[in-house]
Amino acid sequence: MHGFKTSAYKRGVLVIATLFLSGIFVLFSLLAVVYAASNDNATEMDRTLRLRLAEAGVTGLEPPPVMSAARVELGRMLFFDPVLSGNRDVSCATCHSPLFATADGLSLSIGVGGRGEGSERTLGVGRRRAPRNAPDVFNRGFTQWRSMFWDSRVAGSPETGFETPAGGALPEGLESLLAAQALFPPSSRDEMRGGIGDRDVLGQENELALYSDYDFAGIWQGLMQRLKAIPEYQELFASAYPGLEPGEIGIAQLANAIAAFQIDAWTFLDSPFDRYLAGDDAVLSAGAKRGTLLFYGEAGCAVCHAGNLLTDQQFHNLAAPPLGPGKAGGLLDYGRGMLTMRQEERFAFRTPPLRNVALTGPWLHNGAYTSLEGVIRQHLNPEAALRNYDTAQLEPDLRPTVRLEDEMIAVLLETLDPLMQKPLELSEQEIADLLSFLNALSSESAKDLSADIPKRVPSGLALGN
Repeated sequence: MHGFKTSAYKRGVLVIATLFLSGIFVLFSLLAVVYAASNDNATEMDRTLRLRLAEAGVTGLEPPPVMSAARVELGRMLFFDPVLSGNRDVSCATCHSPLFATADGLSLSIGVGGRGEGSERTLGVGRRRAPRNAPDVFNRGFTQWRSMFWDSRVAGSPETGFETPAGGALPEGLESLLAAQALFPPSSRDEMRGGIGDRDVLGQENELALYSDYDFAGIWQGLMQRLKAIPEYQELFASAYPGLEPGEIGIAQLANAIAAFQIDAWTFLDSPFDRYLAGDDAVLSAGAKRGTLLFYGEAGCAVCHAGNLLTDQQFHNLAAPPLGPGKAGGLLDYGRGMLTMRQEERFAFRTPPLRNVALTGPWLHNGAYTSLEGVIRQHLNPEAALRNYDTAQLEPDLRPTVRLEDEMIAVLLETLDPLMQKPLELSEQEIADLLSFLNALSSESAKDLSADIPKRVPSGLALGN
């Protein structure tokens, strides 16, 4: 009897163990099926995504040529040296700071006469903000670029020639579109040059402000006279351009060096998206992949953010909330329409590129939005965004400048880009997926650029103020 009980007990244990093991096997089998199914789905998603990228002509960017080390160092000094500004108080880096992802963290920049750095910078007495947001300067050295600035007032290439506000005064020898662009911020009174009657930080008269706004050759000659009076710059220019005599070195060499620095320091092709384009299927999250499919599909983003640069370099009126001091003496900024005088191009601005976009807010040509989610929602329904715009996201001094009256909204919508005229509905999940994609455009290398800042500059002027 005891033996029978023992055998029964053993058989019971065996049955239970068998059932338990069978259950474990079934569970693992189910998990394997789920895992295999998820892998199949991921593979199918990647297959669809890569096909869509191919259809959009997105293949990734090849690194630009290596820049001369001597030119890069000269360009770095010039980029950070306030000696290039009329009052010797701002540099290129004031509005394109490594500490703020090559921008400044402000909706509208504060140039001459300001105090502080980045988003903490404040206006000087009697000064006004620049009329437009300072764009980042990441990845601007590629030959695919055909225009610079929000209104593309600098355009062309070394092969085809350049179209710029300077016309025939543009110097020969510019090696890139980026170099041509570098010549114009120092000529802008609000950005760097200052006004007649200004005195610089040394108490001297601002001689660069005395030139007329259209005497570009005079302004550039005045800049070179300043630089050539500084022994260290004489040495840096000689090292960067050993084949030129001192008298042959001019503003074109300055511009080429500044461009060389930007290309060397701020070309980044290691974002998750770039790595995905290079063949790494695992680098993007599922949400980022869904967002990429939306971006290149139903959401229609890639119609304008096209190609390897993620911009069509064309002009579109998005009906962004008007704000700021206006442009060219007016209360409004008509964008491309100010150059062409074409009614249909009023309020149209060039499509910005998107690499590192999550690092470079505020966004749009006037920094009207301080979150990428806000930008996405604005694109979905521009009229609703105008009527519900929250001015509290702006810096306090800009809030009263926003124009949201019905008449203004009607004028903006009159030339709204046809691509924006039909509201698009996306779910909250789809918006989150688009944000995941936009975040996947950020390079880890671009998140800390503090090492690019020199400890001193040849003029001896203070870095930042």
